[in-house]
Amino acid sequence: MLIISTFKLSLSLIQFSDLESIHKLHSFPEVDQYNTLGIPTSMKDTRKVVTASIKNNLQEKISNYTFKITSKDSGGFIGLLGVNLAKEKYKSAEIWFKILPSYWNKGITTDAVNTILDFCFENLKLHRVCAGCAVDNIGSIKVLEKVGMRREGHARKTLPLKTGWSDNYEYAILETDPRKIKNEK
Repeated sequence: MLIISTFKLSLSLIQFSDLESIHKLHSFPEVDQYNTLGIPTSMKDTRKVVTASIKNNLQEKISNYTFKITSKDSGGFIGLLGVNLAKEKYKSAEIWFKILPSYWNKGITTDAVNTILDFCFENLKLHRVCAGCAVDNIGSIKVLEKVGMRREGHARKTLPLKTGWSDNYEYAILETDPRKIKNEK
């Protein structure tokens, strides 16, 4: 099984044994605020959403990685982080993350995103990694900019949120771009 570690965090591919933690994460209104998935009504709904990711993680050639983030100290579930690979010739991917609110504003998301960028550039040998977030999602904007991603675009009314259509900022970083914060390994 693929496990990526930092000084404080462990990232491992999700499994069916993680369903309860994933369901809890998706059930927080604060997490759902900028999420297009919506709050699941039952564990059955959560299982449907994550089954494809878990099956993909079991393939010999993974096209989309979905990691759970856990604390090395407590072993507790912190959130999810994903890497969706583009066609191989483009050597690019899109990343995304969802973190339990109790872990916000502690540098954990920045550490996890830096770790996944290391994985993308060093292990997957990607050229470009991008991410998008709603224009009002200040927390995600701060994380993406802290790790050195550049805002490259502004897509109008592209995210179907509960509150209505939201604009989206598009961020990216290249393998040759300077990284602002490096991991403690």
